[in-house]
Amino acid sequence: MQPRIRPFLYSRNFRIFSKPKQKQSLILIQHKSASGFHSHESMRSPIPSTDELSAVNGKALEIQNLLNGQKTIDIEQALTRFRPTLSEDLVLNVLRRHRSDWKSAYIFFNWVSNASEYVAAHKIKEATEFFYKRKEFGLDLDLLAFQTLLLSLCRYKHVEAAEFLFHLKKNEFRHNIKTMNIILNGWYVLGSLREAKRFWNDIITSKYKPDRFTYGIFINSLTKAGKISTAVKLFQAMWAKGCTPDVAICNCIIDGLCFKKRIPEALEIFKEMNEKDCCPDAATYNCLIKHLCKIRRMEKVNELLEEMTQKGLSNARTYGYLLNSAKKPDEVVKILNRMETNGCKMTGDTYNLLLRLFMGWGDEKRVDSTWVEMERDGLGPDQRSYTIMVHGLYEKGQLEESMLYYNKMISKGMVTEPRTKLLVDVINIKLKDRDHKRFK
Repeated sequence: MQPRIRPFLYSRNFRIFSKPKQKQSLILIQHKSASGFHSHESMRSPIPSTDELSAVNGKALEIQNLLNGQKTIDIEQALTRFRPTLSEDLVLNVLRRHRSDWKSAYIFFNWVSNASEYVAAHKIKEATEFFYKRKEFGLDLDLLAFQTLLLSLCRYKHVEAAEFLFHLKKNEFRHNIKTMNIILNGWYVLGSLREAKRFWNDIITSKYKPDRFTYGIFINSLTKAGKISTAVKLFQAMWAKGCTPDVAICNCIIDGLCFKKRIPEALEIFKEMNEKDCCPDAATYNCLIKHLCKIRRMEKVNELLEEMTQKGLSNARTYGYLLNSAKKPDEVVKILNRMETNGCKMTGDTYNLLLRLFMGWGDEKRVDSTWVEMERDGLGPDQRSYTIMVHGLYEKGQLEESMLYYNKMISKGMVTEPRTKLLVDVINIKLKDRDHKRFK
């Protein structure tokens, strides 16, 4: 038994049982005492009251109307928007209404059987038992359906339960590397490098060969935890074993190296990408440009920007990094001209960045013109724009002007940040003190 599975059996107030018997609706209630687990077999599910039956019938009729005469994708979207509170009685009621319409019944059951409603409510045992009810309605209990259940469990952070089921059902379903990737990705998303590493070792020692997705998930897990050196070794092992990394994996390594200020190594991987037909995308270039701008290697930045422009990859984010590195207003003007020449359009974020820069330099004329252009282009001002003005004017000692922008922001129904609320309290105190001294 896997190291992580045994504690799971004894550390929870519930268990996930093996496949339930068909046509049985006994409820097993378990509770944990000092001496261990105790099971009590209750009576069959209580008979619903007349009011409850009426409510279930009403909901079932609404769902029946949704299912009738619509395309598959429309039905699924309609059900998702409707979001009925699922119960066994409701599901069975709907299915009975479509006994002669197998297609609608199949679509509805597939929509329900991913168990996300149950998993979201942390009803893991019920979700698993409901999964097995597929067979009662003539639906296959295949690997794809089981993988959907595991995905749902991992999505709602029940990775431990998903891994337990994975091992429990290994003889019932013929697992493949995709199934193992689901569990590995669950641990990665949960942020547990220790568990991801343990399960990675399980994959390596299993009969399944890691594919590109397996490597990508574990490399992401390593870089997220700051283990960039280990991630680079694994990345290099991919190449050596003939498993070619995709651009997303390369970007993950490059970003991790840049974050650790190992930019020469990042540039070397960038060079290898071009040599090995793994074409860099906008994210690759932007990552390098961002970090190169921070260390003022502008010659290399301009070289990369030229490549991006020729490939049609440069975007507002690219120029945002360049603008952030500007030291004076004249540099900003040159960057904006280059941006316009290359056909890159302004965004609300770009305008807000310009407001912050010009405000910091005390260039009131350009602050005003930026505000006017932003309004003219329909890209603002937004909450961030007003926040920049409120804080910037305060730092310049223009308290009344700062409060004018704050009051405009409030009048437009915008939600202020906590730091802005604190600043406004300080401004009000200063204004009262100043008025008090003036009239003293």
